[in-house]
Amino acid sequence: MSKFAVLWIPVYFVAVVCAVPTTGRSDDTHSAHQHGDAKSAPVEAPTVFLDKSPRIVEYQLKRLDDTRLLMVPRQTDDPKYKPVYQAILGRSGMSPQYRIESVEALAKIDGTSQAAVLLDAIKSIKLDGRESQRTLDALTRMLLTQEPASLQSIADDLESVAADDSPEHASVAFAALTVAGLSDQAMTIADASDESNIAWANSIKLLPKADQRNASRDRLIRLIDSSESQSVSSAAIAALGELNDDPAANFAKLAPLVASDTLRNSAVRSLLRLPRGTADGALCQSTAEFLVGLAEKTPPADRTTDEFVDAMQLVDRLLAKVPADVAKTYRGRLNEVTVRVIKIRTVEEEMRYDVPYFAVEAGRPVQIVLENHDLMPHNLVITQPGKLKEVANAGLNVGPEGTNGLAYVPDSDDVIAATPMIQPDEVTRLTIDAPTEPGEYPYVCTFPQHWYRMYGVMVVVSDLEQWNKAPVEPKNPIGSNRAFVQAWTVDDLEDDIEAGLRGSTPAIGQKLFVEASCAGCHKIAGKGGVVGPELTDLWPRWKGDSVGILREILDPSHKIDPKYAMHLVLTVDGKTVSGILVKEDDEAVSLLTNPESKEPTVIAQDDIDDMVKSSTSMMPKALLDQYSKGEILELMGYLKSVAK
Repeated sequence: MSKFAVLWIPVYFVAVVCAVPTTGRSDDTHSAHQHGDAKSAPVEAPTVFLDKSPRIVEYQLKRLDDTRLLMVPRQTDDPKYKPVYQAILGRSGMSPQYRIESVEALAKIDGTSQAAVLLDAIKSIKLDGRESQRTLDALTRMLLTQEPASLQSIADDLESVAADDSPEHASVAFAALTVAGLSDQAMTIADASDESNIAWANSIKLLPKADQRNASRDRLIRLIDSSESQSVSSAAIAALGELNDDPAANFAKLAPLVASDTLRNSAVRSLLRLPRGTADGALCQSTAEFLVGLAEKTPPADRTTDEFVDAMQLVDRLLAKVPADVAKTYRGRLNEVTVRVIKIRTVEEEMRYDVPYFAVEAGRPVQIVLENHDLMPHNLVITQPGKLKEVANAGLNVGPEGTNGLAYVPDSDDVIAATPMIQPDEVTRLTIDAPTEPGEYPYVCTFPQHWYRMYGVMVVVSDLEQWNKAPVEPKNPIGSNRAFVQAWTVDDLEDDIEAGLRGSTPAIGQKLFVEASCAGCHKIAGKGGVVGPELTDLWPRWKGDSVGILREILDPSHKIDPKYAMHLVLTVDGKTVSGILVKEDDEAVSLLTNPESKEPTVIAQDDIDDMVKSSTSMMPKALLDQYSKGEILELMGYLKSVAK
């Protein structure tokens, strides 16, 4: 090859790249931030050269943000569009509707099954951070919902991935083999090495159905009892905590392992996942005795580690099954060496804490550890009894400046204590002395619009051990004491929709519309919030597609109207502002951050470090999981009745 040929490739490559629109501030996050004129001109469709080399095409598509990527022409009758569908399928945070479209299109272009398309996409993922993990998780869920026959058709490929690929990919393949009804083949492959056994054990949590997970119990027990590898035993212990068929037996198996120096941490974490109240009292007492003694021997410098905190969380649960006088003695010993710790996690895409309430003893110190596993910023603010809504609204008014550096936290006597606003994957600790007056003290996330769903109650009691013997669930601080019913899917309700609509009573549905916080974000007949779309014309807008409407309610991130997409702005001084993009020009960005305010928050362009459009709906998943099938159909009936 001549030197001219060598030089030609990079020069031509640069020419193509320069013709590709850029994405604003952050290519890595696929920012939706665009610089336009004062009227926020519409985003122009990009020019992408699909007839160039695969490397150039991939580079062009990678440079596009989500909005522009979805504007690239794509058709299923020409293989040149295959890279576009692949880019959409592999893009982190892409709405499910576009992933589904891409899988169907790629299967048609390649003349293969959707399961094969998904497996190829999964194999192509290089795990290098949270975004790639999110993509792997999304594609794994899609793969494991394929029909068993479809998965059986790619059994050879699945077996190859399970045996030879990366641990994460191997776990997905093991799970797919199990869903396909090929669990015997999966276990044969797993027995080939410690690494394969670990990948198999890690696949248990991926299985979508409880009976599939529970069927692994005997083999998990065998691995715990007989494996010479600590890593294999630890993986099996972790998987045992995912089973729900016999929690008492699982507790009996795991509790003695707390005494093992090498397996303790895995056993503690697995025990914490088991349902409360299913363990034998004597075994609870002996396990608590060991852990209290361990706490007393632990050096002070090691009493803030995650492992120690988890162990103390377990002790807290165990003491509820121990006689009150014994529990009080153990509690007194613990109080000499550490403060009581409550670990609270955010639940991804559901806008809620995983701990709906907890009890503390009046006047005693307590530390709250908040872990943010969601994709949005969150905080935790403890309020005076009955003051949740007032504090949340006051937090909206003070905005990201907040009080004393605490964003969205008002300067109010109704605020007892508050954590900082933490970003995804961050952890913060809040240590306080519990109020001296017994009562129910709400805690809430004061980030805009989150208080409707994201709250809990700190129950302050005079005698914690007595309360543990007969715990009383606190009142819901926003007025609804509903228990979890079911994680509803469209399949659960689809066959009953039409009959339910015919027999519905609009007045009942209207009451549920308000109770479920729908009115906080949506208007009907001019009344309600402005954060979400107007619903008066919902039924005609969807041409009477009741199943489609139900899907939008149960899976709100399936398809997001661009007008209502949430934008996150990170300022140069580290603050986060979230809301609907109202206007953007060269001078400033305007976001509607408060659903009850008519005036947007204006942020100067010079103060913005990055702006990202979220692919997750502001409307949380699981919004109706506390409602019965009949109530959901009543709500649907009300939405149909108001149609204009």
